[in-house]
Amino acid sequence: MTTTAVKSFGAVERPQARQTTLLQQSWVLVRRNFSHIRRQPEMLMDVTIQPVMFVLLFAYVFGGSIQTNTGNYREWLLPGIMGQTMAFASFIVALGLTADLEKGIIDRFRSLPISPNAVLVGRSIAALFHSSIGILVMAMTGLLIGWRIHSSIGEAVLGFLVLVLFGFSMIWLGILVGSSMRSVEAVNGVMFTTMFPITFLANTFAPTDRMTPWLRTIAEWNPVSALVQAMRLLWGNDIPVAGSAWPLRHAVPVTIGWSVLLVAIFAPLAIRAYRRRTTD
Repeated sequence: MTTTAVKSFGAVERPQARQTTLLQQSWVLVRRNFSHIRRQPEMLMDVTIQPVMFVLLFAYVFGGSIQTNTGNYREWLLPGIMGQTMAFASFIVALGLTADLEKGIIDRFRSLPISPNAVLVGRSIAALFHSSIGILVMAMTGLLIGWRIHSSIGEAVLGFLVLVLFGFSMIWLGILVGSSMRSVEAVNGVMFTTMFPITFLANTFAPTDRMTPWLRTIAEWNPVSALVQAMRLLWGNDIPVAGSAWPLRHAVPVTIGWSVLLVAIFAPLAIRAYRRRTTD
């Protein structure tokens, strides 16, 4: 009967793989990440509900006791929270990559005729989109509570571009952590114990000029402080403090320099860790 069936229907030909570019392969993987969000909208809570809660808590609960040189804490606050959210882009990509490695999805991708780099590029682009949604939500919330941009359109756009550039550099940190850790729980532990001190020991929520000298020095040379100060300057939300550290007086070029340096350091380490993890 089997022989008859084969003779009747003929041999089934194996489908030929279509040649695609790295960009096409990466975009397919980006769409895969978007489909997860469409099926599980709660995945957006970290960039929708959580940032709004941070904005409202700091603006209405802590804002009255924090003095800034501008006198408008809400305008001063928004760049800080946006900077923190973009820094946490590393957290998102680390968790996603580790989960895919744990579940064997990366092994499935390796069996397909696609470039290994497409996985990293697709994950990076998806993480940038994910964090950008949070920035949009916070901007809308900020406008409702009194935040305004006082600079030109060009400076305003440059502020957002600097923010995205810094987020891209942090994504490589996330790929490094995600490729090195063996479980999602380990990623949670590492990222919480590193990212929270980095984002709080800065000028994100309170000015650095009232900190003790040694703590102030660390905070002012923190890349997150330069990022936040760059956005405040480009959006007209802050007046430069006399006597502040050099990175804060040249915040825009310093932030761009930090971003390039972080990519130059983390990208090779992340690619090497990913290849070592996926070639066992």
